[in-house]
Amino acid sequence: QVQLVESGGGLVQGGGSLRLSCAASGRTFSTYRMAWFRQAPGKERQFVITISSSGGSTISRDSVKGRFTISRDNAKNTVYLQMNDLKPEDTAVYYCAAALDSRYSTTNPTDYNYWGQGTQVTVSS
Repeated sequence: QVQLVESGGGLVQGGGSLRLSCAASGRTFSTYRMAWFRQAPGKERQFVITISSSGGSTISRDSVKGRFTISRDNAKNTVYLQMNDLKPEDTAVYYCAAALDSRYSTTNPTDYNYWGQGTQVTVSS
């Protein structure tokens, strides 16, 4: 069983920055593909960004390219989401997710086995 705990959410003005963290339990964190998803009120859960198990490759949705960066520290069992130039449309609950099968660069939430409880990010205009 893998437990994921997000932190770092909050209220920020448009143009500001936030850094989310996701701490994972377990001794095999370095084998998981990790990702961040988000869900705004009344909308479906949406892929944001993912990183390979080694940290060598990332994929992000077009709307966050150049603004959001994902990274991981396998020694600390932690994945990070650095969000810059935040916009009101980035407002959502952000979820950390882990995929045990790290062979594929998937953006489909059904391919992720474990989820955190979510952290709220609110961007004011």
